[in-house]
Amino acid sequence: MNTLLKDVFGIFKFAEGLYAGIRKVLVPPKAYSWQTFIYLSVFSWVLSYLATGYIKDIIAFFGWLFLIAGTAWYTTQDPLRVPGTFMPVGAVITGFLVSVFAFGNQQDVITPRTIVFWPTISALITAIPEFIEGSDTDAKARIPKPQDRQRIIILVASSMLLSCWIQFYFVMDHWFQQYPSLQADTFKRSTVVVRTEERVKIPQNGVVILERLQPIVVEQINQTPWSEVEKWLLEAKQRVGTLGRAVIQKSLGKYEEKDLWRIEPRVANTKSGYILDLLSIWIGPSSNLRGYYLKKSCRIEPVAATSNSGNKITVAEIECDRASKLIAGSPPPQQ
Repeated sequence: MNTLLKDVFGIFKFAEGLYAGIRKVLVPPKAYSWQTFIYLSVFSWVLSYLATGYIKDIIAFFGWLFLIAGTAWYTTQDPLRVPGTFMPVGAVITGFLVSVFAFGNQQDVITPRTIVFWPTISALITAIPEFIEGSDTDAKARIPKPQDRQRIIILVASSMLLSCWIQFYFVMDHWFQQYPSLQADTFKRSTVVVRTEERVKIPQNGVVILERLQPIVVEQINQTPWSEVEKWLLEAKQRVGTLGRAVIQKSLGKYEEKDLWRIEPRVANTKSGYILDLLSIWIGPSSNLRGYYLKKSCRIEPVAATSNSGNKITVAEIECDRASKLIAGSPPPQQ
């Protein structure tokens, strides 16, 4: 029985200690405290949710200010340092909130600029107290001591360098999204880019252009009177160029690299007809100084046919390669 009573009292004592700890955190010891700012931020966000128009934005603005002030105050009471630096972890948290507040938006709270500026803002927040001396009521600006200036400069410069590398990552990611054909190139000579995935063997956008251009060309040539086909081939540069630009605009409209593809034909005579090469030429950056292009060959030959009136006529028959070929170097000259 005594043991049971001790266990019950122990549970009550634990609950009492837990309640006291929670109360110490949630109930501010005085009006001017970090809890007050946090509660004001929550209150402001509730009001902004109920408000409309520019009043909503003004209330939300003050809500962010209260949250940043309360977080900064709480995390600097007993600062925990980032290993190897004199930067408090609180400055990192406050820097993140400031970055979200400055560069976020309602659609995307965390944007690339939020991540890029985060280290630099955190370093500046860490450095600001070094330029202030005195208490809250009697503070004045000062110049840090020489030994402190060095560590401040190193911290801020290192954070700015980190921001630059993060920005470089987002730039490269944007390039690969808008210019996916770059992934078919090699980065062996690069000192800043390391390929972590298997290299794409052929640029898919170049393949897509030819795959969608081919049926249009086939439709215009196949079973067409031979005399009209020969005239079409004489005007192939203009015709294929116009069709290619339309295909590129329709197929690659969402990519910025659409302006870096050019479509050209090459026509050659054979014993029985013609060879029409459809070229998808990459004019963007490449590790090969002469660039590269993709080719799909079509063989055009005359065949005998019967017209609707029963007369014998000669029409064209066209057959194209199934796959596109990737060729390094400049395309052959026009003939």
